[in-house]
Amino acid sequence: MKIVLLALIMHLLMIDTASAQETASFKIIVNPTNNISSMTKEQVSELFLKKVTQWENGRKALPVDQVTSSPIREKFSKEIHDKSVTAINSYWRQKIFSGRDVPPPEKSSDADVLAYIAENADAVGYVSANAPIDKVKVVKITK
Repeated sequence: MKIVLLALIMHLLMIDTASAQETASFKIIVNPTNNISSMTKEQVSELFLKKVTQWENGRKALPVDQVTSSPIREKFSKEIHDKSVTAINSYWRQKIFSGRDVPPPEKSSDADVLAYIAENADAVGYVSANAPIDKVKVVKITK
Protein backbone atom coordinates (compact mmCIF):
# COMPACT_ATOMS: atom_id res chain seq x y z
CA MET A 1 0.00 0.00 0.00
CA LYS A 2 2.79 2.43 0.90
CA ILE A 3 4.57 1.67 -2.35
CA VAL A 4 1.45 2.41 -4.39
CA LEU A 5 0.90 5.68 -2.52
CA LEU A 6 4.54 6.65 -2.97
CA ALA A 7 4.34 5.87 -6.70
CA LEU A 8 1.19 8.00 -7.01
CA ILE A 9 2.83 10.93 -5.23
CA MET A 10 5.92 10.66 -7.44
CA HIS A 11 3.70 10.57 -10.54
CA LEU A 12 1.86 13.72 -9.43
CA LEU A 13 5.15 15.48 -8.74
CA MET A 14 6.39 14.59 -12.22
CA ILE A 15 3.21 16.04 -13.75
CA ASP A 16 3.69 19.27 -11.80
CA THR A 17 7.32 19.44 -12.88
CA ALA A 18 6.38 18.83 -16.52
CA SER A 19 3.74 21.56 -16.36
CA ALA A 20 6.24 24.00 -14.89
CA GLN A 21 8.73 23.18 -17.63
CA GLU A 22 6.09 23.70 -20.34
CA THR A 23 5.17 27.08 -18.87
CA ALA A 24 8.83 28.10 -18.86
CA SER A 25 9.42 26.95 -22.45
CA PHE A 26 9.02 30.48 -23.84
CA LYS A 27 9.32 34.10 -22.72
CA ILE A 28 7.05 37.01 -23.54
CA ILE A 29 9.23 39.97 -24.51
CA VAL A 30 8.80 43.68 -25.18
CA ASN A 31 11.05 46.57 -26.07
CA PRO A 32 12.97 47.85 -23.00
CA THR A 33 11.24 51.25 -23.34
CA ASN A 34 7.83 49.64 -22.72
CA ASN A 35 6.63 50.25 -19.13
CA ILE A 36 4.82 46.90 -18.96
CA SER A 37 6.47 44.47 -16.54
CA SER A 38 3.71 41.90 -16.10
CA MET A 39 0.56 40.78 -17.89
CA THR A 40 -2.04 38.09 -17.46
CA LYS A 41 -2.29 35.23 -19.91
CA GLU A 42 -5.61 36.70 -21.09
CA GLN A 43 -4.05 40.11 -21.77
CA VAL A 44 -1.31 38.51 -23.86
CA SER A 45 -3.88 36.46 -25.78
CA GLU A 46 -6.02 39.54 -26.49
CA LEU A 47 -3.00 41.41 -27.86
CA PHE A 48 -2.00 38.57 -30.19
CA LEU A 49 -5.60 38.03 -31.36
CA LYS A 50 -5.90 41.81 -31.79
CA LYS A 51 -8.94 41.97 -29.53
CA VAL A 52 -6.93 44.70 -27.78
CA THR A 53 -4.84 46.84 -30.10
CA GLN A 54 -3.29 49.42 -27.79
CA TRP A 55 -1.03 49.51 -24.78
CA GLU A 56 -2.26 51.22 -21.62
CA ASN A 57 -0.48 54.41 -22.73
CA GLY A 58 -2.64 54.54 -25.88
CA ARG A 59 0.13 53.54 -28.30
CA LYS A 60 -0.60 50.87 -30.89
CA ALA A 61 0.57 47.40 -29.81
CA LEU A 62 2.63 45.53 -32.40
CA PRO A 63 2.45 41.78 -31.73
CA VAL A 64 4.72 39.48 -33.70
CA ASP A 65 4.28 35.71 -34.03
CA GLN A 66 6.71 32.98 -34.86
CA VAL A 67 6.03 30.94 -38.03
CA THR A 68 3.28 28.31 -37.76
CA SER A 69 5.78 25.45 -38.01
CA SER A 70 7.71 26.64 -34.95
CA PRO A 71 7.51 24.41 -31.85
CA ILE A 72 7.62 27.59 -29.74
CA ARG A 73 4.51 28.87 -31.55
CA GLU A 74 2.66 25.65 -30.72
CA LYS A 75 3.61 25.92 -27.04
CA PHE A 76 2.68 29.62 -26.99
CA SER A 77 -0.69 28.94 -28.63
CA LYS A 78 -1.57 26.15 -26.22
CA GLU A 79 -0.37 27.97 -23.11
CA ILE A 80 -1.62 31.49 -23.89
CA HIS A 81 -4.67 30.92 -26.13
CA ASP A 82 -5.58 27.41 -24.89
CA LYS A 83 -5.81 26.47 -28.57
CA SER A 84 -3.68 24.80 -31.21
CA VAL A 85 -1.89 26.71 -33.95
CA THR A 86 -4.42 25.24 -36.39
CA ALA A 87 -7.30 26.73 -34.39
CA ILE A 88 -5.57 30.11 -34.26
CA ASN A 89 -4.97 29.98 -38.03
CA SER A 90 -8.68 29.26 -38.51
CA TYR A 91 -9.51 32.31 -36.35
CA TRP A 92 -7.35 34.47 -38.60
CA ARG A 93 -8.77 33.02 -41.82
CA GLN A 94 -12.25 34.07 -40.64
CA LYS A 95 -11.00 37.58 -39.78
CA ILE A 96 -9.27 37.94 -43.15
CA PHE A 97 -12.26 36.58 -45.11
CA SER A 98 -14.63 38.99 -43.38
CA GLY A 99 -12.23 41.87 -44.03
CA ARG A 100 -11.97 42.69 -40.33
CA ASP A 101 -8.26 42.21 -39.64
CA VAL A 102 -5.01 40.46 -40.51
CA PRO A 103 -2.78 38.39 -38.23
CA PRO A 104 0.42 39.70 -36.68
CA PRO A 105 3.51 39.40 -38.86
CA GLU A 106 5.45 36.15 -38.52
CA LYS A 107 9.17 35.83 -37.96
CA SER A 108 11.11 32.68 -38.72
CA SER A 109 13.36 32.51 -35.66
CA ASP A 110 13.99 33.75 -32.15
CA ALA A 111 16.70 36.03 -33.55
CA ASP A 112 14.24 37.63 -35.97
CA VAL A 113 11.68 38.19 -33.19
CA LEU A 114 14.36 39.64 -30.91
CA ALA A 115 15.48 42.04 -33.65
CA TYR A 116 11.88 43.13 -34.35
CA ILE A 117 11.20 43.77 -30.65
CA ALA A 118 14.49 45.67 -30.22
CA GLU A 119 13.66 47.92 -33.21
CA ASN A 120 9.99 48.61 -32.35
CA ALA A 121 9.13 50.36 -29.10
CA ASP A 122 5.54 49.05 -29.09
CA ALA A 123 6.26 45.47 -30.16
CA VAL A 124 5.48 42.33 -28.16
CA GLY A 125 6.58 38.81 -29.02
CA TYR A 126 7.75 35.52 -27.62
CA VAL A 127 10.94 33.51 -27.89
CA SER A 128 12.23 30.22 -26.55
CA ALA A 129 13.18 30.15 -22.88
CA ASN A 130 16.89 29.93 -23.67
CA ALA A 131 16.98 32.84 -26.14
CA PRO A 132 19.36 35.70 -25.27
CA ILE A 133 17.46 38.72 -24.00
CA ASP A 134 20.10 41.42 -23.71
CA LYS A 135 18.30 43.98 -25.93
CA VAL A 136 14.70 43.25 -24.86
CA LYS A 137 12.70 42.99 -21.66
CA VAL A 138 10.94 39.86 -20.38
CA VAL A 139 7.35 40.33 -19.23
CA LYS A 140 6.17 38.24 -16.29
CA ILE A 141 2.95 36.30 -16.89
CA THR A 142 0.63 36.45 -13.88
CA LYS A 143 -2.57 34.57 -13.14
